[in-house]
Amino acid sequence: MRTRNIFAVFFLSLFSLTLLGCGATNTRESTGEYVDDTVITTKVKTAIFNHPSLKSREINVETFKGVVQLSGFVNSEEDINTAVRLARDVTGVTSVKNAMRVK
Repeated sequence: MRTRNIFAVFFLSLFSLTLLGCGATNTRESTGEYVDDTVITTKVKTAIFNHPSLKSREINVETFKGVVQLSGFVNSEEDINTAVRLARDVTGVTSVKNAMRVK
């Protein structure tokens, strides 16, 4: 009986630590948020890649907790506006930060 209680306490402690290790903080995403952000990044990159006037290899996309940051170089201010609009239209994007520059 005592061995069973020790095992139960050990298991619950280990389970609690596992849950805490997967939790989000202000500077770190939870596992679920990381997966969500990866999906958002892929969708934004796809939208930019499929747009005929944008050179996707020159635009970098990063996502953290639903906030997308676009950086890199484009040919015009219109390309910046197009990339920002495409990113905002992706489901799950909470905001877009623009760090792109015109060549």
